Amino acid sequence: MIQDIYPRVYRNEYQNIKPECGDFVLIFFENTALIRLQDGRLRYPSFEETRELSCDYHYLFSIDNFRYFLACTRIRLQEAAAINGYHYENVSIFRTALSRHTAFAGITAHHLFNWYESNRFCGRCGCPMRPDSKERMLLCPDCRNMVYPRISPAVIVGVIHGDKLLMSKYAGRSYANYALIAGFTEIGESVEQTVSREVMEEVGLRVKNIRYYKSQPWAFSGSLLMGFFCDLDGSDEIRLDTSELAEAGWYSREEIGLEDDHVSLTREMIMKFKGGSC
Repeated sequence: MIQDIYPRVYRNEYQNIKPECGDFVLIFFENTALIRLQDGRLRYPSFEETRELSCDYHYLFSIDNFRYFLACTRIRLQEAAAINGYHYENVSIFRTALSRHTAFAGITAHHLFNWYESNRFCGRCGCPMRPDSKERMLLCPDCRNMVYPRISPAVIVGVIHGDKLLMSKYAGRSYANYALIAGFTEIGESVEQTVSREVMEEVGLRVKNIRYYKSQPWAFSGSLLMGFFCDLDGSDEIRLDTSELAEAGWYSREEIGLEDDHVSLTREMIMKFKGGSC
């Protein structure tokens, strides 16, 4: 999956430091990132290449001995795109990039970029927020409101019926491949309750024997995904919620034509079923 970058080591402890020569700088504009493709691999600007730009920097994290910073600006830096052939590319490129740790760095940085952009002003009193010096937190200097990065819990559900798996396609999204039932956890419910509710809402099925598989940070939607397998309980007649799904059906292992993309928890779970290990 996208976060599996071993043997490289990701460290996200906050540090109140400024960028230096040799550090990488992430520059975003809405859903685009400033990158350069070098031998098919992503490259981000170095601090030496961006130090003349008019922007503030926030420390993000390190991977091995390389440090990554976010350049904060609310405008598209045209002068940045002119540096050594860099250009703005949609962040979806991180799903297919050859360099796994570079892609993980990019989408995780974009998660934090969205958080900084969405919390420039206090939601309680409207004053400009300030970064804290000790932890990754934004603090209102007036009412002392504290805001931490938002991580939304969500579930991915593999529903099994004998030797078949329920797979579906989203409605109205650019992602057109088969996926599994998914949804966000609501206030006051456990993730197991989310599994039952989402399956019932999206395809009208009851499930039982809910069992946890594994989790994944999924910065594309600011989520922590939790994967579950479960068994059909009762009728297998699908009643599709067409506002959420374009189609859904039961597929045997032999009918699943997908291959592992080594990126998403959804695809790994489908491959686990296809291989007969669940």
